[in-house]
Amino acid sequence: MILFISMIFLIALLLMLIPLMSSQHPKPDRENLSPFECGFDPKNTSRTPFSLQFFLIAVIFLIFDVEIALLLPMPIIMANFNTTNTLVLITSFLLILLFGLYYEWLNGALNWTI
Repeated sequence: MILFISMIFLIALLLMLIPLMSSQHPKPDRENLSPFECGFDPKNTSRTPFSLQFFLIAVIFLIFDVEIALLLPMPIIMANFNTTNTLVLITSFLLILLFGLYYEWLNGALNWTI
């Protein structure tokens, strides 16, 4: 048992020390010291206009991502509870989501034009 614990400790110590000994530290220059902001140039002003269409697509993605998380347990719920009530609940939930998708489609939020 003591041999096993000492081996675990030795492996953990090696895993912490090997990256420190093998890493090459580049000289710090302006490019390495500047922050990387997902494709935005950090040297320009931060008040550049943000694409509203990109924001709407991100919000729609989040809404439908949560919708999938809510729809996944529905078969288990239908198996455990009254089928008529859960069917009405699922149908109303899907209708609300479909009306929301139709509303977004009519307003042109799903058109990705450059």
